[in-house]
Amino acid sequence: MDSIRRFLERELRLKVNEKKSKVGPVEKCGFLGFVFVRGKIRWSDKSFLEFKRRVRLFTGRSWFVSMKYRLHKLEEYVRGWMNYYGISEYYRPISGIDEWLRRRIRMCYWKQWRYTRTKVRNLLKLGTYKREAIFTALSRKGPWHLARTLATQAGMTNKWLAEQGLISCKEQWVKLHYPASAR
Repeated sequence: MDSIRRFLERELRLKVNEKKSKVGPVEKCGFLGFVFVRGKIRWSDKSFLEFKRRVRLFTGRSWFVSMKYRLHKLEEYVRGWMNYYGISEYYRPISGIDEWLRRRIRMCYWKQWRYTRTKVRNLLKLGTYKREAIFTALSRKGPWHLARTLATQAGMTNKWLAEQGLISCKEQWVKLHYPASAR
């Protein structure tokens, strides 16, 4: 590291930050949020944790904004993140991210509806069976748990969430890796 630091400081006249700099094999180093695993590029764990933290902020139950605004801000962030980290060849967690996002949004709707009567009315409007809607709305479990019940998933379908403006990470990843001209 010393010889590299001397070269950078004397010859290139660059200042080296010891905390951020590292010399080692490519597999053990991260660069701009990316790491290399078995010769393939992936996003780093730190970057993914930051992504999840930011999504939790946008889908927080106590952020009292309209769903239209919430979905707009979430779409901006997810689209930007996918455009940056989309070069990653790591597809496995993408479908899990989509499921997690949909559950977060269902939780936000559930929290927004607030009252039992409103929850039942909205679930019935979305096509859930009356008995399921009533039992789910009367449940004492929290919004996160109820976002995964049959009633909420039957009413707030993936198609309905997409119509509301929820962006799909899977579709973004596919667009980046398989453009329309290559299909």
